[in-house]
Amino acid sequence: MTYHYTITQRNPTAVFTVLRAADLVLSRPWTALARKEAPTEMIQVEALRKSYGSTRAVDGISFHVPAGTIYGLLGPNGAGKTTTISCISGLLKPDAGRLSIDGIDLGSDPIRARRSLGVVPQETAIYDTLTAAENVAYFASLYGMAGASRRARVAEVLERVGLEPGSKQQSRKFSGGMKRRLNLAIGLVSRPRALLLDEPTVGIDPQARINILEVVRETLRQGTAILYTTHYLEEAESLCDRVGIVDHGRILAEGTVDELRRSVGEGTVVTLRGRFDADAFRAAIAGASRGADAGVRIVTLENDAAMVAVGGGRGAASEFLSGIVRAGVDIAEISMQEPSLQSVFIKLTGRELRD
Repeated sequence: MTYHYTITQRNPTAVFTVLRAADLVLSRPWTALARKEAPTEMIQVEALRKSYGSTRAVDGISFHVPAGTIYGLLGPNGAGKTTTISCISGLLKPDAGRLSIDGIDLGSDPIRARRSLGVVPQETAIYDTLTAAENVAYFASLYGMAGASRRARVAEVLERVGLEPGSKQQSRKFSGGMKRRLNLAIGLVSRPRALLLDEPTVGIDPQARINILEVVRETLRQGTAILYTTHYLEEAESLCDRVGIVDHGRILAEGTVDELRRSVGEGTVVTLRGRFDADAFRAAIAGASRGADAGVRIVTLENDAAMVAVGGGRGAASEFLSGIVRAGVDIAEISMQEPSLQSVFIKLTGRELRD
């Protein structure tokens, strides 16, 4: 008991990893863990609810992540993503709903369910006075690994994330990118079949980000189911098989990236900023849209800013813009792009991902 308390005080973020790993060692030796065939859904979340007092942080979220796929959970700050991750990892107890990992119910058999789970938290869970190898070896030992097999696995995951296994440097001297990569190595050391990645590339340099994303892709190719949260929409577009957009504790839309893009509509997304009134813009758009070859639809509209989907390609978008200018709308900034996850996100939540 005192041992666990000491770890909590030194590194609160790491405590769940420590306790979860200790559960494995106490309940069953690592070498005896059976690897049964993966179920269709490695991570299942059904009608999950969690409140803090009168505030409902998660309000009936449901999704699933099959083996060998990656599911992106996207939402602005305070949307409920981290609470969802914390419930799946066992850090928080949900108020209602069902969670299962590798076909095992997390509520009725949490120790066995967590054997297949790896967690890479948003805050790095490492010990600053240890080297990279010592950090990974420590967590590996909690899973019952020892001797030559542990040394081999430590060297393998450190090489995989681009860190030097034999370095004598304490991790407190690492750059932010190196700490993120070490955090990832710790999450991978147990060879998890399901992996939770909570913003693994936040606040790092481009080279470290490229390295981490390649490790994620490699892990995916090995058949791991990955739940991924990020503030970088381009990561979700390039990585994720399916995406759930969450806000105010609910999933507003879910599907492949192409399915979500189509929800905005075919054609060009035009973003306008300037000095105009929302009602006046709406009136002006009615006249301007008549000249376009295809439909014009408002995605979002507020005073001084609007996002509009214009069918018929760039030519129709240009014709629509000419009509807006002729109508006297004071436009200071214009951008045009094909439908993207960003435009879907703004349409659903009314704000940028970082708002």
